[in-house]
Amino acid sequence: MRYLISDIHGCYEEYRKLLDQIRFSDKDRLYILGDAMDRGPQPIKVMQDIMARPNITYIIGNHDYEFFYFAKKLSARSAGKDPMKDMSEEELYALAGWLQDGGSITLRQFSELSVKDGGAILEYLADASAYEVLEEGGKEYILVHAGIDNFCEDRELEEYDFLDFISSRPDYTRRYYQREEVFVVTGHTPTPLIREDELPLVYQKNGHIAIDCGCVFGGRLAAYCIESGKIIYVTGENREKTEV
Repeated sequence: MRYLISDIHGCYEEYRKLLDQIRFSDKDRLYILGDAMDRGPQPIKVMQDIMARPNITYIIGNHDYEFFYFAKKLSARSAGKDPMKDMSEEELYALAGWLQDGGSITLRQFSELSVKDGGAILEYLADASAYEVLEEGGKEYILVHAGIDNFCEDRELEEYDFLDFISSRPDYTRRYYQREEVFVVTGHTPTPLIREDELPLVYQKNGHIAIDCGCVFGGRLAAYCIESGKIIYVTGENREKTEV
């Protein structure tokens, strides 16, 4: 079976519980739609578990990219440099924003790793996908973290910049592709902010399947099965106020 999960955000216990719930095995394939780190209590432990599983495909999210960018910048300290002096005012502002938005716990845990282990995480993220396309039963599923910015239906996915997939928020009331057999699967925006009932459940409408159910905000962590359409949930502990 092929499963989709998004926005684990350091919720290691819920992540492992969800894998147990779906009975995830070496015969299955898991696609994680980004943002495994930041905000929650064990972001590095989540990433290391993901990296240890060869049957997981990782799609990069905005928190992953911010971590990757600033971890590389700040690692210049090991070379006897002060990376803060080399950052522009815009970069410093972005760094402060990321740290405030849950990045501080990731950076702290990352700094406790050996150079080898830290480097392995950076290499893993450098190789992460910007998008994936799956087919099942005559349907096509386009997997991205956030949405498709600068969208044009006639434009091929490989023609986009990877940044187009990691931070934009779709208009979930409108369909991307007019063909009804094409679905865009996203994380990034917690579904209580999309659904009219504001419940932490997967949103499926207008060619969208939104699977970030706000686990780190006390919502749920969801696994969507491509073959069956079945959704399995694990309830999260409320660790953060809901800001996106």
